[in-house]
Amino acid sequence: MKPFWFALHGIVHAVRTERNMLIHLVSSLLVVVFAWWLPTTKLENLILFGWVVLVIALELMNTAVERTVDLVTKDIHPLAKQAKDVAAGSVLVAAIGAAITALFIFCPYIIDKFVI
Repeated sequence: MKPFWFALHGIVHAVRTERNMLIHLVSSLLVVVFAWWLPTTKLENLILFGWVVLVIALELMNTAVERTVDLVTKDIHPLAKQAKDVAAGSVLVAAIGAAITALFIFCPYIIDKFVI
């Protein structure tokens, strides 16, 4: 049971200290609201859920990489910068993929709701 509480503590820490984690959580809440409001299918909701989980998980890993690099060195080192940049890049790639997927899923429903 302790590992669960350690993991939960890590998530809470990331939410409290990382601005981008808060942005991802607000975005996730918007996805949930749109999925509830629009007549999305179970498959579409599952796809959206998968993207939400992936982006949040990668943001947690990015936070872990940043903390580890900071623990190892406080100096500005090219490899430290690369490690942080690559970790942040993985979050960016997933967030862009999630946003594009959400647009493909939500836009037809929004167009049907407001244009026709």
